[in-house]
Amino acid sequence: LWDVETLKSLHVFNGHTDGVWCVDISQLQGNNNNDNNKMNNIGVIGGNGYTICSGSLDKTIRIWDIETTKQLNIFNGHYYFVYSVKYGSNELLSTILSGSFDKSVRLWDIRSGQQIQIFNGHKYYVYAVEYSPFMIKNSSGNSNVICSGSWDNTIRDEREDDGIFCLKFVGSKTKNDLNLCYGSRKGPIRIWG
Repeated sequence: LWDVETLKSLHVFNGHTDGVWCVDISQLQGNNNNDNNKMNNIGVIGGNGYTICSGSLDKTIRIWDIETTKQLNIFNGHYYFVYSVKYGSNELLSTILSGSFDKSVRLWDIRSGQQIQIFNGHKYYVYAVEYSPFMIKNSSGNSNVICSGSWDNTIRDEREDDGIFCLKFVGSKTKNDLNLCYGSRKGPIRIWG
């Protein structure tokens, strides 16, 4: 973990047995204190409210407390490199989404350490995962939407073999809509929406 102002290393997180390909920092958790109507900061499982998750070539996802650098959890299940991890938000705050060279996207429960769901729709490596800010209403209630980008062009731009490497939803400053930005191995960043 680096301080971007001083360019100095703040913490080192040791534990993976192979290279780390991706990291994500948790959102700060809030808890209403009804006694004095103040907001207290709490972490999903970390001391100061923030944790880091990392995905590695060792096929694992690990969660670390940012303050103490203590490893809090290890998620096993992918059978090939983990190339993308993302903490959940809103109703999925206690989840992590992961994408792997094993062509799967997996949803994990942070608190139990268990895998919740596997998505096996890709034909090639999964390089990017992202939670959509949209909610879908269905007969069983609300459901979050997840997105994943793969070498198989899951997000089409009418060219073959582009491979999607990065996904991000961004709001438009001039409109009340949301766009999906993505990058591919062909080079340019594209905005869809």
